[in-house]
Amino acid sequence: MQRPPRKPSIALAGALVGTLAATACSGSDAATTTTFPTWQNTQVNVVSRMAVAGGVVAATSMKPDGTLETVAVGLRDGRRLWAYPATMAGRLPGMGVSTPAIVETSQGQGVVVALDPAKSGHWNATLVARDARSGAQKWTRPMHSTFGPQRCGPYVCVSEHTALAKARTVVLDPLTGKLLWKLPGISEVEWSDQARVLLLRLAANPMVESYELKTGKLQWQQPIEQALGPGVDMSGGWAFGATGDDLVGYVAPYTNPQTKKVSAFGLFSIKIGDGTVNWMRPSVVRVYPSGNPGYAPVVRPVDRQGAYGGFARLESESGRVLGQITATDVPGSGWWLAFPDRMDKLGFLKHNAKGSAFDLASGKPVPVEEQRGWSFCVTDPKPLPLRGQAPGFYSTAAVCEYDLATGKRVQGDVVPPPWFTGSQDGWRLWRDEKGAVHAVNDQTAAAPGMYG
Repeated sequence: MQRPPRKPSIALAGALVGTLAATACSGSDAATTTTFPTWQNTQVNVVSRMAVAGGVVAATSMKPDGTLETVAVGLRDGRRLWAYPATMAGRLPGMGVSTPAIVETSQGQGVVVALDPAKSGHWNATLVARDARSGAQKWTRPMHSTFGPQRCGPYVCVSEHTALAKARTVVLDPLTGKLLWKLPGISEVEWSDQARVLLLRLAANPMVESYELKTGKLQWQQPIEQALGPGVDMSGGWAFGATGDDLVGYVAPYTNPQTKKVSAFGLFSIKIGDGTVNWMRPSVVRVYPSGNPGYAPVVRPVDRQGAYGGFARLESESGRVLGQITATDVPGSGWWLAFPDRMDKLGFLKHNAKGSAFDLASGKPVPVEEQRGWSFCVTDPKPLPLRGQAPGFYSTAAVCEYDLATGKRVQGDVVPPPWFTGSQDGWRLWRDEKGAVHAVNDQTAAAPGMYG
């Protein structure tokens, strides 16, 4: 789960591909000055993260009447392939709107698995698998409550009965829906390849565990308290990202309303191969916007009295500090963080006013004139007006580019940086503040984005 704050201050503040149909509008004037294939689809209002596999992009979109639908579009051209009604049953608002899972099977078939409205009165939803390109239904599985499906290598992982004492995690064949193996309790997929999966086991003593995908055999387990210390509580949110042979995790702080005690929190890295801890950075909070924990993490230390320090960019492979600014350099209030494309500088954006910027490598201030940075387009987002769902869900945030010298938004269509979008198969995807989907194939190396 990734929980950028609803108000980031709380967080601590072209060459066009083919002839696009009406569902996928052509690229911008800015994009056509490059040689990169690009497209945009303005006929959707994507409110979830996006999943990509087998040349198809799947996401959850909100219709004008507040209902949800699962939408599939082609990765190469943005053409709408199909859409079906979607729902959430048992997902927690802090987790954001659920994303469909896409699995590319060994036979080269793409399968999209998503949650449809219930087909009978005994259940709250139906898990449905469809052919990624045609939308043809393959199988269904009734659901009482779930956080939603996820790809785990060549299979589908889903925690079901999450609102009940008999909650369990099941691993399913994407072509048939056959149950392959199961585990008690709730789990979330944090990394997988064709042979194994790393699961975050959400329990009183949360841990990361590695399983052989074909058999369900446990390979290793690593309690998160081994990295961050006793008193871990996942209620504050978490995020993971892989870098090379390592998995980098972040657990956010959570204040227990009864005891008023703050849970253990921070960043840590474990080896994907055997689960041993590589490095740990306890008592730091992840700031927003910023890169995925596995790619360009930026953090802020917090002392025992709850006072915040400066800002530091960490190297995900080693946990070492690549650059930082001190607490004394942080301006007063009324700012929002902003980072340039390369994340080599840190900017303090003040809307419609002059901000400030620092070089992260040296920690020294730099002239703010001509400095630009990416920050949230909306600083006071409203919850989604979803029909028939629990209140409190927000769409995945969009970022916009700002001129730090004036605090004004940069005009025109500009492409967000790789640290925000991530990259898959050379494509970078993002949603704008209106929910439209944009894509550019600039052959950026594969990397996780801010949202995974």
